[in-house]
Amino acid sequence: MPTANSPENELAQRLTKLEDKYRRIGQDLNSYLDGLLYANPLHYWEYIKVDTLLSLQEPRTDFPDEHVFIMYHQITELYFKLALLEYEQIANNGKKLSESGEDLGWNEALNADFFVARVNRINGYFTALTSSFGIMIDGMEPEQFLKFRMSLLPASGFQSAQYRLIEMASTDLENLVFHELRGTMSNASVEQKLEHLYWKRGAIIQETGDKTLTLKNFEKKYTKTFLDWAHEYEHKNLWVKYQQLSESDRNREDLKGALRELDVHVNVNWPLVHYKSAVRYLASKSGDAPATGGTNWQKYLPPRFQKRIFFPDLWEEAEKEEWGKSWVETALK
Repeated sequence: MPTANSPENELAQRLTKLEDKYRRIGQDLNSYLDGLLYANPLHYWEYIKVDTLLSLQEPRTDFPDEHVFIMYHQITELYFKLALLEYEQIANNGKKLSESGEDLGWNEALNADFFVARVNRINGYFTALTSSFGIMIDGMEPEQFLKFRMSLLPASGFQSAQYRLIEMASTDLENLVFHELRGTMSNASVEQKLEHLYWKRGAIIQETGDKTLTLKNFEKKYTKTFLDWAHEYEHKNLWVKYQQLSESDRNREDLKGALRELDVHVNVNWPLVHYKSAVRYLASKSGDAPATGGTNWQKYLPPRFQKRIFFPDLWEEAEKEEWGKSWVETALK
């Protein structure tokens, strides 16, 4: 007779679980087992879609360094997607069901350990991004970049929608509006706040104040996406979820430290490395070249101008006043 830990008993237990799984979705287990008899083994290149991935670079010119430019931006978007998966887990309290309705074993209630672990994952993604940005700062020949960039008009990294989703999943929208309006729009609607997001001033024609084509196209493409996302995360962004924790959890130094680190990664280090890149390729004694999308990068990128802070209550007033200043000064030495 099979013992509790015998291979026969373990197989029977697995079959019982499989029967329950397929019964819940109205499917016959035997049909799926028959399918396994004929299924081919999975290969790495199929699962990772290597051939497809390597075919996604379509340069507009014959300059070799344009490949560097394209692939690094694609890598960036993949890291952003990884970060958004962590935001989703926190927003939904770690609860996850499979398509068949099976509980995958995640937490049913958000706790501080889960929160810290996920924020630290996001910090890890941004650490990798920031530390690797030398590929963009030093990894292209300026002569090549200044030529092939003219073939990219009016596209711009400004148009990264996932980065905007990360911002809205991190904090209240009021912390993302124009600097002078922060603290004055607590009673404004989501729609009104979206109209005054800080980055909308980053793509205007400086002489006229009109929106650039880059901004117009970006808004046309993603306005509905941003509106839906803003409504979804209004009551479950990181700051809201943090405030829902117990007082003892909110006072945990590792949690507050992780959130402060995220603030610096997204709102200081990431725009700063872009600023360093812009200075290298676009700044000159005879005058700064405009970005491909017409963004006024000199005032849009430096953190000390925007003073964008996701979690202002976690910072001292002196720290907020000097926001990003020391990082900029260090970077430009």
